[in-house]
Amino acid sequence: MNFPRRQQGFTLVEIAIVLVIIGLMIGGVLKGQEMITNAKVSRVENDYKGVSAAILAYQDRYGVLPGDDPAAATRFAGTWSGADNGNGNGVIAGAWNSTVNSDESRKIWKHLRGAGFIKGPVDNTAASYLQPSHAFGGLIGFEQNIYNLSGHVLVFGALPGNIGQILEARGDNGNPSSGSIQASGAQTSYNINANYNIAFRF
Repeated sequence: MNFPRRQQGFTLVEIAIVLVIIGLMIGGVLKGQEMITNAKVSRVENDYKGVSAAILAYQDRYGVLPGDDPAAATRFAGTWSGADNGNGNGVIAGAWNSTVNSDESRKIWKHLRGAGFIKGPVDNTAASYLQPSHAFGGLIGFEQNIYNLSGHVLVFGALPGNIGQILEARGDNGNPSSGSIQASGAQTSYNINANYNIAFRF
């Protein structure tokens, strides 16, 4: 005698267990992404502190700003030429994201590398002058008197808007067009779907 086959399936308890496991996995992924983002934000803050400290230490040691140093070519080991010297006028000329090695805003990085304050080659290749990059992949540059900021300014290029919000909340007044942290454009808030060049005065 043939008996009808019993259909196999999951019980409600089994389905509930699977849903709990999936929920835990999704929660773990989201928490992991949050931890990675927080670590990157901390790296941006540390880069700001480290680079600004290196610039001020260079100025304290040699009496001139890196990039503007008229005697850099004779101070350090490596490959140098007279064209690597600054003009010593107290101003670092050039845009923060310049690609022209003769701009003082590019020379600043070779001077800092020559002095041993940051890592990188000290030769006649473009890598000696290249701006370092930050945790989100954009460039870190130096410019004076950019946006509404006066004096020495470090710019972190192409930072996501949500990161700008975090940096503002941690270190400034929350408004990207005022205070000591300012973003490209004249907006009063960050669009989390946009990228910004964010400047820090030191």
